[in-house]
Amino acid sequence: MKESVFDSHFLWGGAIAAHQVEGAYNEDGKEPSTADTLLVNEERFEHYGEYINQNKYYPSHRAIDFYHCFEEDIKLFAEMGFKALRTSIAWTRIYPKGTEEKPNEAGLQFYDDLFDEMLKYNIEPIITITHYETPLYLAREYGGWKNRKLIALYEKYARTIFERYKDKVKYWMNFNEINTLAIMPALGGGFHESFDDPSRFQKIYQAAHHQFVASALAVKACHEIIPDAKIGMMLAGQLSYPYSCNPDDVLANLKQSRQSLFFSDVLMRGMYPAYTTRMFEELNVQLEIKEDDLDIIKNNTSDYLALSYYMSSVVMNDTSQLKKIGNMSIGVSNPYLQTSEWGWQIDSKGLRIYLNQLYDRYQKPLFIVENGLGAIDILENETVHDTYRIDYIRKHIEQMKEAIQDGVELMGYLPWGCIDLISCSTGEMKKRYGFIYVDVDNEGQGSFKRYKKESFDWYQKVIASNGKKL
Repeated sequence: MKESVFDSHFLWGGAIAAHQVEGAYNEDGKEPSTADTLLVNEERFEHYGEYINQNKYYPSHRAIDFYHCFEEDIKLFAEMGFKALRTSIAWTRIYPKGTEEKPNEAGLQFYDDLFDEMLKYNIEPIITITHYETPLYLAREYGGWKNRKLIALYEKYARTIFERYKDKVKYWMNFNEINTLAIMPALGGGFHESFDDPSRFQKIYQAAHHQFVASALAVKACHEIIPDAKIGMMLAGQLSYPYSCNPDDVLANLKQSRQSLFFSDVLMRGMYPAYTTRMFEELNVQLEIKEDDLDIIKNNTSDYLALSYYMSSVVMNDTSQLKKIGNMSIGVSNPYLQTSEWGWQIDSKGLRIYLNQLYDRYQKPLFIVENGLGAIDILENETVHDTYRIDYIRKHIEQMKEAIQDGVELMGYLPWGCIDLISCSTGEMKKRYGFIYVDVDNEGQGSFKRYKKESFDWYQKVIASNGKKL
């Protein structure tokens, strides 16, 4: 059998996020985050940031009850052979409002228990510091990341968890999909603005600057407190193609791709790129930058680039044809690709292209920390025959192999939703990603029992063979 292109240190596993799995939104001292105000489907962001309405169903409030079931779930991940698990720490479990002087011990202890359980099975924790979970108090009182005060509060929170888990966690990430701030500030920025607000971009990019400084300070703190740790940034993968070879379409695609790569350019290279000047002029953005901000960013770049990748998009100069097509991407339909049940265009070869583009651009290790297929799964005889998911992931792993042979340095592969969880974009449970089926529906009804899907056994064999058996 041909030797695997994946080295012995390659991190196979899966990925989840606190607000999409934990539940227990108000237990053991935790207070609400912005994620705890999000509803389901059409109402998802309609009442963003409002007080909890007991007549509405909030998916994150119970999610899949991972908070109480994590031992069972980690055991299942270990059975699949996971070498790593990506999850996040809920900021409001540690600092419930975000402004407290002392952290919440019950919250700290929960993650001690979780990481201990993972390490018991030799599963490496890959931890996102905040995953779309700004403390609700900070969103209401300060306007979220528009306010510079959040930099110091975030740094205090980061230092707290670095000190607490320095012997347990060696891989960290700052903000989940930081570039989504440019499209959905309600998720990444802790504030909700109308698309018609003339100062929208001023607020977005000022918030981005605050996150850049906070990220750099977290990198600095992590390297000081845990010298053998690696801390990366995380990008929502938004590969796009020009609609045609018309130079206007090519230029439009360049501009759109820069809206995303701007975030990684700053955090990976440590400076605002040259194209920023014109971009900000056209968007009427004038950043307030404090003394030492740029030095802090320059001297504390990310160790690696983590990314999600689900799909690609097509961009044309005629903006009237553009629409949202999934995972906060904007574009038009690609006739050469298949489309998922949620309208996301499946492009496994695009993963190879994107990995090459990113590695050529930054020359630092890459880490795929989200990739997967959201689909309606049917539970039959206590399993799900999800051959469509197996096919999706198999094709993406094949393209990962090609990228590695192209020269890309790839740290690992953590497919999204290794267990069914709450969809971030819609709040649904019926949009399932996992290798493990969780019996709960869109209204939070069900037994919450776990069942292995067909993909469970398949992925187990992939990991055991180090990617040779697909």
